[in-house]
Amino acid sequence: MNRVTPLDTQDVLEVAPHLQALVDRGGTIPTSLHVLARRPAVLNAFGPFFNSIMTEGGVPNGLKQLIAHVVSRSAGCLYCQAHTGHFAHTLAGESFERVEAVWAFETSELFNEAERAALRLARDSGIQPNSATDEHFDELKRYWSESEIVEIVSVISMFGFLNRFNDTLANELEPDAVQFSDAHLAQSGWTVGKHG
Repeated sequence: MNRVTPLDTQDVLEVAPHLQALVDRGGTIPTSLHVLARRPAVLNAFGPFFNSIMTEGGVPNGLKQLIAHVVSRSAGCLYCQAHTGHFAHTLAGESFERVEAVWAFETSELFNEAERAALRLARDSGIQPNSATDEHFDELKRYWSESEIVEIVSVISMFGFLNRFNDTLANELEPDAVQFSDAHLAQSGWTVGKHG
């Protein structure tokens, strides 16, 4: 149950008209944005910031969603795990198999060494205290440019904010995210928890 009452969609669109494009495509505005809309300046700054990290650069968008999923799982945010798994498939084109196997990235043949290095950093930097080491970066530099490493760390860092925001406020998950997660993430331990 939401600890802060989300604004209704019309009120969200009044303060963030750019979200109309999502609605027009048949998408659902996440509950977290309905809550964040209580601070319009933050919501309107967040949108371009989020998009610049998740849709621009040299790291594939699907991998960015999987990085966000792994760091969210390490941080324990069920809300963000649901969204990143769902968006990895629906927005970024990742296969159901890769989404379902992402937590087994170390051994799954569905992931290559470059992806493993990025996912390993996400896993180890999402826990507290942060367990990122120089060895993580030595491995990353074998596969990724320094600009791409900044992209990877930007995804991890942005989800630090989102994990805390959604987990602390117990934001309710939307039905489509719950349905996807029940079907594709529950076998690896996901539950709706306090976000139902």
